[in-house]
Amino acid sequence: MSSRALPLLFINLGGEMLYILDQRLRAQNIPADKAKKVMNDIITNMFKQNFLEELFKPQELYSKKALRTVFDRLAHASIMRLNQASMDKLYDLMTMAFKYQVLLCPRPKDILLVSFNHMDVIKDFVKDTPSILSLVDETHLQLVEMYTTLSSGEFQLIRQTLLIFFQDMHIRVSIFLKDKVQNSNGRFVLPTSGPVPYGTQVPGLIRMFSCTGEEVTRRQFTNGGNYAAALREGSFEIFGDRVTKLGTNMYSVSRQVETHMSGTSKNSSQHTKVNVAPNPLAKEELNMLARLMGGLEVQTPGNAESSFRVNLFSTDEEEEEALISRPDDLLYGVINIQATKDQQANAELAKIMGEFTEPGHQSPSSSSKGDDLLAMMDGL
Repeated sequence: MSSRALPLLFINLGGEMLYILDQRLRAQNIPADKAKKVMNDIITNMFKQNFLEELFKPQELYSKKALRTVFDRLAHASIMRLNQASMDKLYDLMTMAFKYQVLLCPRPKDILLVSFNHMDVIKDFVKDTPSILSLVDETHLQLVEMYTTLSSGEFQLIRQTLLIFFQDMHIRVSIFLKDKVQNSNGRFVLPTSGPVPYGTQVPGLIRMFSCTGEEVTRRQFTNGGNYAAALREGSFEIFGDRVTKLGTNMYSVSRQVETHMSGTSKNSSQHTKVNVAPNPLAKEELNMLARLMGGLEVQTPGNAESSFRVNLFSTDEEEEEALISRPDDLLYGVINIQATKDQQANAELAKIMGEFTEPGHQSPSSSSKGDDLLAMMDGL
């Protein structure tokens, strides 16, 4: 698995989260000043330097629950609040949208163009706030520096890593179902026509070469699709035409979006055996979360008037029904970690975790805390 996939996963999921929230804030007629504050606060936390330093360190992807925990924290980094069902729906929409984009990339390197499309729109959200825009620009430069020099093989490994992460997620999304790009079982329909990847030829010709490298014969065949050559390559510069529309805001035109758990996903999850053995990566994963969360801030509104709730469903009744009907084994367990920017607090957490994992060590005063940590590790 690629150790460079995590930043791209985070940036693209974060971009999709902002698109969805922007659409819902508009749909619920949230006052412009409050909506802008929500977007600014979330983007500020997404692109904080200490947060990104941890994110950009070469590392393998962590569990879905760990990543979900980070986005739970990000979504509540402002005065906006989401109920559990709405947060579930938000995360489902984010993940399925990016999964579709990864599947549709004509070549692995185009995942970077998708990421740049997300960055371009995120910059548009904060174009009137120079202090936040500078944070996004700095991250964009970091992405260019880190990824534009990678080989095609390294991008192929990144793509495979992302697809492995998404392979068991088959959430039906109304937009995809209406556009007939997703089947009723939640699996995507990949096109057999359209432009071929840049730098490749339209299929339909077989060329034979001699041992000296000279072409000796040609044979044509029916390719079974309506292919076209790519006109030009998307720009990997800070500013430029990305060519691909993947990663742009598909919610810019108001559309009602619903998500449903597919029957295949429910059945496969119910038959999945739970491994009760402690995960050997649990300590590292919790420490990683502590360091990441140390750079995030959840605002505590001083009064009820300053905060507001966003509902990703049409009505409160639909939201409550979605929470009740969601299978228990598909609910995302939220790991509550009290981490701050204070490195001493992070070191203390690491010390507690280190003591907890040592055989035979357990003090009476920390018994209940140990049980909680064990439960968290078992859940990862």
